[in-house]
Amino acid sequence: MQATITFQNIQEASQRIHTFINHTPVKTSDTLNELLEAQLFFKCENLQKSGAFKFRGATNAVQNLTSKEAIKGVATHSSGNHAAALSLAAYNKNIPAYIVMPKDAPKVKIENVKRYGGKITFCEPTLEAREEGLEKVIKQTGATTIHPYDYKDVICGQGTAAMEMIEDFGPFDIIMTPVGGGGLLSGTAIVAKHMIPYVKVIAGEPANADDAYRSFEAGHIIPSHNPNTIADGLKTSLGTLNFQIIQQYVDQILTVSERSIREAMVLLIKHTGIMAEPSSAVPLAAIEENKRLFKGKKVGIIISGGNISEKNFNRITKGED
Repeated sequence: MQATITFQNIQEASQRIHTFINHTPVKTSDTLNELLEAQLFFKCENLQKSGAFKFRGATNAVQNLTSKEAIKGVATHSSGNHAAALSLAAYNKNIPAYIVMPKDAPKVKIENVKRYGGKITFCEPTLEAREEGLEKVIKQTGATTIHPYDYKDVICGQGTAAMEMIEDFGPFDIIMTPVGGGGLLSGTAIVAKHMIPYVKVIAGEPANADDAYRSFEAGHIIPSHNPNTIADGLKTSLGTLNFQIIQQYVDQILTVSERSIREAMVLLIKHTGIMAEPSSAVPLAAIEENKRLFKGKKVGIIISGGNISEKNFNRITKGED
């Protein structure tokens, strides 16, 4: 099945959101390049407003609402980064944002939602509970659901990060993102294959939450069941539209150990100054575990977010979680 999103859709999203978002920097490290025998470029979406790439997709979705939709606000379920991003995007448009969050969501992410004025309803940490909670909120408010990843406007917004990275530092041999629900990966893949036809698009995923890898290999979606990983942003199952795009444009999904994620977090802070949340470190962990695949290559990596406290960063990297 052909994906229903085009590169032109993502260009339009870029024009729609550019006055609201940060054009984030790209960092490099000679030490990391020598260590891993590759040329690595890190697109710092940890420095994006709301602390993650999710603000791009949320802003595109909110700015694209009709006036009739906007007045009733927006709603979503999210473990954190999309919740904060949607709350801020709604605040910028002066409309309400209703957020259903699992009760075990990281404290820093809950605080971000509250800071941006999002109205939180807590639920059990299962996809079923999140969806039921959201359905209830929609009935009560009439708000428009903005899905965290399985939503055209969100995917288009997320694709703008790769567009910036390629325009600023491309072309690349390989472009990498982490994969959870697939919003960042699918948007990135459309952009990458359009702008650099020969590029390889590779995703990193925790072995403890490897539903995207298994789905990719099987050719159909295999839902995630109670994944246990420090990469809390990658616990979700793939979206339907996301999976169609991933099947069409993504070359490979690599799974990584929890230990490698911790090591990658330490490498990033030590050599680039990037305090990456665990999900963001997964692509670098994949390079660590598959050095031969990346040897001599120019690699663009999207650091998806940095919503982690110093205390939690230290606890996770020391294996105390």
